[in-house]
Amino acid sequence: MRLPGSGLVSGLAATARTAARRAVTRQYPEHEPELPERTRGVIALHEGNCTSCMLCARECPDWCIYIDSHKETVEAEGAARPRQVNVLDRFDIDFSLCMYCGICVDVCPFDALFWAPDFAYAEGDIRDLLHDKAHLGEWLGHVPPAALPQEEDA
Repeated sequence: MRLPGSGLVSGLAATARTAARRAVTRQYPEHEPELPERTRGVIALHEGNCTSCMLCARECPDWCIYIDSHKETVEAEGAARPRQVNVLDRFDIDFSLCMYCGICVDVCPFDALFWAPDFAYAEGDIRDLLHDKAHLGEWLGHVPPAALPQEEDA
């Protein structure tokens, strides 16, 4: 049998042990955190792999991905007829709406979207959180090599 108030005493003892320890705080701007390699920070775009299939925009629960494209006819040597390909005109992600669920990265069948570990991209104005394809392409250089698709040997 337990004595009345023993739970209170053990709780106060745990609080006293924690209160006696010194807090360990790392000041952010001076000491950046050491994050794991595959940290989810910002979404990066590999524009050359994007075929404008719109899967990422359709599957996004927040509807924060905006894609515009047009078709162009491409003549290929030795082909019987010209091919039509989609050309990406606009690929924007509104990070003020994004909830960083990663569904867009997961559903992309052409490995055009990746997680980059960068997290310090705050803006003073919420309208500046709409990143276009050029800005999203800049994050691609920060994607760890383990996350990028393997190059095929030709």
